[in-house]
Amino acid sequence: METSSTTLPGHVDVLIVGAGISGISAAYHLRTRCPDSSWLILETRDAIGGTWDLFRYPGVRSDSDMHTLGFSFQPWTGEKSIADGASIRDYVQKTAHDHGIDRHIRFGMTVTAASWCGDTARWRIEGEGPDGPFVLTASFVDLCAGYYDYDGGHAPEFAGADVFAGRIVHPQHWPADLDHRGRRVVVIGSGATAVTLVPALAGDAGHVTMLQRSPSYVVAMPAVDAIAARLRRWLPTRSAYAVIRAKNIAFGMATFALARRLPTRVAHRIVAAAQKAIGPAHDAGVHFTPRYRPWDQRVCLSPDGDLFAALREGRASIVTDSIDRLIPEGVRLASGATIPADLIVTATGLRVKMAGGIAFRVDGHPIGFAGRLLYRGMMFEGVPNLIHTFGYTNASWTLKADLTAAYLCRLLRRMQRTGARSVVPVNSDESMAIRPFVSFSSGYITRAADDLPVQGERSPWRLRQNYLLDMMTLQHGTLRNNARSGLRFMR
Repeated sequence: METSSTTLPGHVDVLIVGAGISGISAAYHLRTRCPDSSWLILETRDAIGGTWDLFRYPGVRSDSDMHTLGFSFQPWTGEKSIADGASIRDYVQKTAHDHGIDRHIRFGMTVTAASWCGDTARWRIEGEGPDGPFVLTASFVDLCAGYYDYDGGHAPEFAGADVFAGRIVHPQHWPADLDHRGRRVVVIGSGATAVTLVPALAGDAGHVTMLQRSPSYVVAMPAVDAIAARLRRWLPTRSAYAVIRAKNIAFGMATFALARRLPTRVAHRIVAAAQKAIGPAHDAGVHFTPRYRPWDQRVCLSPDGDLFAALREGRASIVTDSIDRLIPEGVRLASGATIPADLIVTATGLRVKMAGGIAFRVDGHPIGFAGRLLYRGMMFEGVPNLIHTFGYTNASWTLKADLTAAYLCRLLRRMQRTGARSVVPVNSDESMAIRPFVSFSSGYITRAADDLPVQGERSPWRLRQNYLLDMMTLQHGTLRNNARSGLRFMR
């Protein structure tokens, strides 16, 4: 199935859209579990890595441990469990090279439309590439382009932005020529990006202020996993990785379950730990006590407590208030106070873009995904031969990406055995209650709520944020052609 770097095949069994973590995982599983199937990856950008190649802001790092964010088949051997973006990018690129996946990636290829024909049981894929428009067909499409818009993040308009004398930047497209050394920096935001940026900028800036409208839960975590380091000395690399990965999965599931069962107690412990870490100069009751329960939004990690250290040492400060407007010398708050600034960083979140922004049609009819039931968190009701890889919100993205890739291979092998040419999820229970796509209150989710698919109250339409349960159902659950499985296979 080898093809040159400048040509496209006329047809592939599986087309993978996106060469980030999800796309490389899908390719590996197809290569090893379905060796007789042809596949190809189309990547809009000019490099492997997805998120980890796009984001280049100071301090960019993982927001979960690398032993679970790493691939199940490629041990993470870096010293740090919470790793920097460049190291993650190198790891993903090395994985693609080690397994021969990089030879099957076409870069600069933007898929714009996908049309399903029931008569041929194929998708007709259209797009734009370096040499102009292209067309190919695929029996199956696996969308691995993530869930957010690579072209730009969420950028709310601030009154007075046109009169601010300094520079305003968004972390998603960090300017290569930006020099923050010695400057007064205001980082607007309270999520993972802001928690990462503030201590990274505080090392060289004159002063950094983290300005948040509402707080997030922030937990200090060792950047180096001491247990993992010992296990790597005692065990072979792959054995150590498997044990560390299992340990971290179990710990993550246990802490999430505890937060759900005892939210008040867990919240109190998190805030108390933050107060101890920042010292008396700041009030954790004001600045680190959200209005929501732990894990209603993602809990932010601070490796080695770097954010708390920057606040404690006075290199950074934190303000919880609303913005009235920007003024030439900085930011004026609703309280009337002013924060002087030479540089404003709007760490205000992502902009959701479902299905890579591709225009889909099924047998000539345009289809959308807003309000459409999601099957096992990866397939859309009524849409044949299409997978959408979407990771966990309460754990590492890669855990679900690996399971999704393995499930795709199960489907393909079943279809090959039975002669089926297509598979489509079908809901036969019209009385089933419908729920939001995810029970998450993060801004990027709530802003896009009307554009997202939905889930049902029962399996297989319920989206379970539970790795062990998903592992059992996706690896061993039924693939029969009946109402119970929710699948309809057709020859």
